[in-house]
Amino acid sequence: MVSIEQMALVLDALPDPAFILSQSGRYVAVFGGKDARYYHDGSGLVGLYLSDVLNDEKTTYYLNIIQQALDSRKLLIEEYELSNKDVKGLPDEGPSQPIWFEGRIQALDFLVNNEPVVLWVASNISKRHKLELQLRQLSDTDQLTGLYNRRRLDRDLQLLFDTFSRHRIPASILVLDLDHLKRINDQLGHQAGDRVIMAVAEACQQQFRKTDSAYRFGGDEFVIALPGVDHDQAIVFAEYLCDCCFKALQQLSVKGLFATVSIGVASIEAGDKSYEDTLKRADTALYQAKRDGKNRVIANSA
Repeated sequence: MVSIEQMALVLDALPDPAFILSQSGRYVAVFGGKDARYYHDGSGLVGLYLSDVLNDEKTTYYLNIIQQALDSRKLLIEEYELSNKDVKGLPDEGPSQPIWFEGRIQALDFLVNNEPVVLWVASNISKRHKLELQLRQLSDTDQLTGLYNRRRLDRDLQLLFDTFSRHRIPASILVLDLDHLKRINDQLGHQAGDRVIMAVAEACQQQFRKTDSAYRFGGDEFVIALPGVDHDQAIVFAEYLCDCCFKALQQLSVKGLFATVSIGVASIEAGDKSYEDTLKRADTALYQAKRDGKNRVIANSA
C-alpha cells in the first residue's frame, strides 16, 4: 500500500498541474506541474480566488466550466487559451501567441469548507494546437497561390448565405477567370502560366479587406467572397480589381502576349435558395463578360 506521505510525493511529481478548485473559484490545492518547460510554480495560488488572478472574462469562463462539472458529475474536456493579457498584474508585453491548454475537469465526492470542489488537470497543448492549425491550413489552401481552395469555399459561402438569411447582412460573390491563359501556356510554357495565376492571386490579396476572401476554384478560375458588400459596391470593387489585374499582368507581357481577367458579379438575394444560386448567377455573368470581349466586368441579378 502507498502511504499518505508517498501519495503526496506522487501528486507533487505530476508533470501537469492539477488544481482543486471550489465552486466559488477558490484555489484549494495545487499539485504537480513539475515540467518547467511548460509551467510556472502554482503553489502561490492556494487560498486565492480565480477573480484575484484572472480578468473578468476568463474568471467567468472558469466558473461556468466548474459549475458544469458539478452539475453533470461527468468528466469534462475543454480546450482553452491563456495569455499574459488574461492574468492580472502582468504587462501586455509577452509571448505573441497565447498558450493553449486541455483541461480535464471532474467533480469530487467531498466538500472543502462546506463547498463542492472539482479536480482540474491542465495540460499544455500549444505544440499540438499549432500543428493542428498548420494541418487545417494545408487542407484549406491551394499550394500554388496560397489562396483558399474549393473545400474551404463551400464552408465559407454557406456561412455567408446563413448570415444573410438570418440577419439580412448583404454579401456579394465575384467569379474571376483568366483570359488567354491557354495561349500563354501553349506559347510560353506552364511556368509562365503559373506566374500569371500567382500574379492574379497577389493582386487580389493586395486589394482585400481583412474580411474578404479569395479561392482558387479551378485551374484559372477564382471566386471572391465579399461579406457586408452590396451589389453596387461589389461592381465598383470588381471594376477596380479588374484594372489592378490588368496592370499587374501587363508587366508579365512577352512579345505583346499577356493575360487579362473577366469578372462576373452577383449578390445574395432574398429569392436565393442557397449560395449555389448566387454563385451560378455570378458564373453566368462571367461567361457574358467573356462573350462581350473579355477584360471586363458584368453584373447579374435574379
